[in-house]
Amino acid sequence: MSNDSVLRIDNVTMQFGGVIAVDNVTIDVNKGEIVSLIGPNGAGKTTAFNVITGVYAPTNGAVYFNDEKIIENYPQGKMRTMYKGENQGKYRQVLSPTPDRITKLGIARTFQNIRLFKSQTVFENVLIAQHLRRTSNLLSATLHLNGKEEAQMRKDARDLLHILELDDVADEMATSLPYGKQRRVEIARAMATKPSLLLLDEPAAGMNPQETDELTAFIGRIRDEFGLTIFMIEHHMDLVMEISDRIYVLDFGKMIASGLPEEIQSNRRVIEAYLGGAVDE
Repeated sequence: MSNDSVLRIDNVTMQFGGVIAVDNVTIDVNKGEIVSLIGPNGAGKTTAFNVITGVYAPTNGAVYFNDEKIIENYPQGKMRTMYKGENQGKYRQVLSPTPDRITKLGIARTFQNIRLFKSQTVFENVLIAQHLRRTSNLLSATLHLNGKEEAQMRKDARDLLHILELDDVADEMATSLPYGKQRRVEIARAMATKPSLLLLDEPAAGMNPQETDELTAFIGRIRDEFGLTIFMIEHHMDLVMEISDRIYVLDFGKMIASGLPEEIQSNRRVIEAYLGGAVDE
């Protein structure tokens, strides 16, 4: 692994019954990069995100974060005979942290379908996310001994919304906002957990061209201002090509290409995957 490696997905396979959704995939994301994962619908992109964030334990393979192995699994039980993937026998340890533990390590994510707290304001959505890192416990909260920490979290939430130019809607119900702003609030909520790696699952989904342009600038800005590393799933190719340092391409769970944006744009296998057939000479 590179000394600058933040995330490495190492030969990960995710098999559901007899179906392989992610097939022996290896991905590296280095510090400060914006790396995109693209591919047709059903290619296995969100499944890969779910493995990284502890929603699924991989059937086989490992995930490293800042050069430390955080996830590992291998075929067990009935899956030992059902397993159709590669590298059976290479991995022998079970490391399966829950999503909250993954977030505490410094990996935050957004979702393909916006999942804001519907009955909470923008400010409350961001404040709730900060409670992941609180040091007070139930007893100290009951005895009102956590006032200083709570005040600091409220200040940090307001400061973050100000930096992200969302303070003008801080006290509005999050789900009452225009779609583009809801996406930005969801990113702000993820950032409130103080990650070093931010995973964005189709952040431009459902946006009009103006909202997409604004989001492109927003993602670049938060990478630079907060020193984030960003790993992104996206179908909007203008956004991907403009903002990505490198791109990986999945098709039917398999990695079919990786490289710089200009390399991916002209890659015949990528073009065929998106067009659904061979490209004429």
